[in-house]
Amino acid sequence: MKDIFLLLVFCSTFTLCAQTAPPVTPEQDSLLPDPNYLEDQFYVGLTYNILLNKPEGVKQRNLSYGLQGGFIKDIPLNLKRNVAIGIGLGYAVNSYYSNLRATENGEDFNYEVISDNFSYKRNKIETHLIEVPIELRLRNSDPVDYKFWRFYAGVKLGYVVGSRSKIVTKDFKDSFYNTDTDNFRYGLMVNLGYNTFNIHAYYALNTLFEPGKANVNGEEIGMTPLRIGLIFYIL
Repeated sequence: MKDIFLLLVFCSTFTLCAQTAPPVTPEQDSLLPDPNYLEDQFYVGLTYNILLNKPEGVKQRNLSYGLQGGFIKDIPLNLKRNVAIGIGLGYAVNSYYSNLRATENGEDFNYEVISDNFSYKRNKIETHLIEVPIELRLRNSDPVDYKFWRFYAGVKLGYVVGSRSKIVTKDFKDSFYNTDTDNFRYGLMVNLGYNTFNIHAYYALNTLFEPGKANVNGEEIGMTPLRIGLIFYIL
């Protein structure tokens, strides 16, 4: 009888202690290390766009820029999850300002180098793309620390969903869709950095204009885009 009484006292004390122990809050639970963590699934970026292999007399003017953003599926390849493959889907808009002017000629387009004596504010060709980045991801991340070094390298595929040529002067503005651009885009890219700030570089492996379509002064326009800037990752 005494043993049963002691057992009841012990059970009652244990239950009381269990009931008075502070519960684990959702905030505390969310701070626990996640062994299946993923990194860098959303991105936004800003670039300065450079045109390589410009025809004679063609010069860039103003600030040629690019904006990009999208989602990347992070697929870790090892237990530490610091080696991964990333496959994504994004959207980008790129503007290239220069003195190479496009004009409509029926269903075709003509190109000329704007004379230094001709006054204008800006002249550009702008492309809008759906992009698919594919990259190998190397990083020294862990489940707890959100600050780490990263080196991501791979290829970026893209499809131009719209291209527009535009010139603005003091007296007039002319803008139209330009179908001479090479719609299927592909190139090499690399992203390198620590924590928030990361350098992004993209080198196109094909020309901005479709081969054989765009010429100026008898020379084919074989300009190739190079984009350098910053990329930021979220989650």
